[in-house]
Amino acid sequence: MTRRQRTKRDLDVELADLPPDLRWREWMGRVEAVIFASPEPVGREVLARVVGRECNLDLIIDDIRSELRGRAYELVAVAGGWQFRTRTGFATAIRAATGLGDETQALSQSDALVLMCIAYFQPITRGELSVFFGKDVSRDVIGHLRSLGFIAAGPRSPTPGAPYTYVTTPSFLSHFGFDTLRDLPDMEALEDAGLLSKEKLMAGDIPVAGRFMRDDDEID
Repeated sequence: MTRRQRTKRDLDVELADLPPDLRWREWMGRVEAVIFASPEPVGREVLARVVGRECNLDLIIDDIRSELRGRAYELVAVAGGWQFRTRTGFATAIRAATGLGDETQALSQSDALVLMCIAYFQPITRGELSVFFGKDVSRDVIGHLRSLGFIAAGPRSPTPGAPYTYVTTPSFLSHFGFDTLRDLPDMEALEDAGLLSKEKLMAGDIPVAGRFMRDDDEID
């Protein structure tokens, strides 16, 4: 028996006995409760387990957001799901009251540049990253980004030696407030500015080091 079937047996998701307005309010409450109770973004598939087949989840989300206007927190789309987050305008007040938010994920400039390249060019190998920067990208940098949960091993590259590639994770999306990788800054604009180009990267003729890094900022 599938999880959906078990849920339908234990929970009346269709609510056919309720008038439409009360049914909608009940669905809104269920969706809100499930998201509120989760420490991680909640995806559409999970929310679909507590509402009926005729329920439009996008409209439910819109109605919840409408009711939160003017509140200190909001419902945001992040990492492929939805999550309640305090509004950025209250960050200073939260830090002053609790100290939360003072602990930042330690990312040096070189860490951030490597992470940016992985985000745009994934899946990408450490060797390809080294070509991009014109110098070796050490295992320590890759290990640090993995320890922060921002990247993970991807599929093996179809190149000699079949090295592992690296890809970003849902934690990367969540931390930087992206719903999907499509929310990254426009790649075409960066290419038009001559800042990023995978073709030039692979050919090894992109003058990246001078554009993105100080001469004394090593990728190591």
